[in-house]
Amino acid sequence: MIRLVFPMLLAAMAGAGVVLQSTVNSQLRFHVGSPAWAGLISFTVGTLCMIAYVTATRDAPPTVAAMAKVPWWGWIGGLLGALYIAAAILLVPRLGAATMISCIVAGQMVAAVLFDQFGLFGLAQRNLDLPRLAGIALVIGGVVLIRR
Repeated sequence: MIRLVFPMLLAAMAGAGVVLQSTVNSQLRFHVGSPAWAGLISFTVGTLCMIAYVTATRDAPPTVAAMAKVPWWGWIGGLLGALYIAAAILLVPRLGAATMISCIVAGQMVAAVLFDQFGLFGLAQRNLDLPRLAGIALVIGGVVLIRR
């Protein structure tokens, strides 16, 4: 159990970062006057950070052969990130941070148990059982309570 505490705390901190990211990007939208420009600025800063990271770690670029082996769905992470950023920029002002994030978490949980159930995208298959269903129900109940 103790071996899970640090990774779980790290995941919780990443979740807090998602709330901060959504809130900051939403405010950036108001300051620059455009959700599209706010998203582009956010991705540009992120890209510059990744360039600095790759440079600092001296990671060799992947080979063309390695990139050719990536399945089609391996290339859509950036697109999904852009969709998330755009949705957060537009939804935080309308829903508030707590409601938006709780809806995101509910969507993540439903998708996660389905991905596990069917072993999608290279995941190990893990059956959907009563405790997992109860967890999803509690998360959805949390969305309802937060929205009230």
